[in-house]
Amino acid sequence: MLGGSIGYYIIGGIIALISSYVSSKLKKKFAHYSQVHLRNGMSGEEIAKKMLADHGITDVEVISVAGQLTDHYNPRNKTVNLSEVVFHERNAAAAAVSAHEVGHAIQHATAYSWLTMRSKLVPLVGISSKFGMMVLMGGLMLMATTAIGGTVALVGLGLFAVGTLFSFITLPVEYDASNRALAWLKSENIVTQEEYAGSKDALKWAARTYLVAALGSLATLLYFAVKVLGSRRR
Repeated sequence: MLGGSIGYYIIGGIIALISSYVSSKLKKKFAHYSQVHLRNGMSGEEIAKKMLADHGITDVEVISVAGQLTDHYNPRNKTVNLSEVVFHERNAAAAAVSAHEVGHAIQHATAYSWLTMRSKLVPLVGISSKFGMMVLMGGLMLMATTAIGGTVALVGLGLFAVGTLFSFITLPVEYDASNRALAWLKSENIVTQEEYAGSKDALKWAARTYLVAALGSLATLLYFAVKVLGSRRR
């Protein structure tokens, strides 16, 4: 089967190894900076609320959610969702995460173009993530026996491409949220110089998880594009 060739497994293995390394590094960084306690004594919840207030945002709620590294901003119900350790703790890691998620709320409030574009792709990405690979692999198998297989494979490739596009559009959204967070933490003297360095380093590794995911998706897309287009020419 074409999808089972050694090239596919090599690419997948490399991506998995890099992703595992970055994820492990991120967890270690957050564990380390969770020990750097803020001199101002503010919790992640308090930092998030202050940042929202400083930007004139009054319709966003800050809530606590279960899990680790489950922090996110939900534009549908306008909530900054902070994991329990971030919500309650008073350290550089909590400051970085809470401010970053508020950065997304500010993007939403100011109609940041990349976030708007990303939001519009969400419905398509839902379809792509469920059916893209299935349709693509089915098309590749059908290409060996029927002409319609090429069309099916192209449809699958297109669906997978939507997911890849989404992962790259996510990059400026995440980097911008971190930049907004760090700029505010520094300008409002929320953190000391040492605490700021820790927050910046933690967010840098968090952003790298998105970068690895985007590059991995692109590598997989290019691999299958060569497979599909090469088979159609034969």
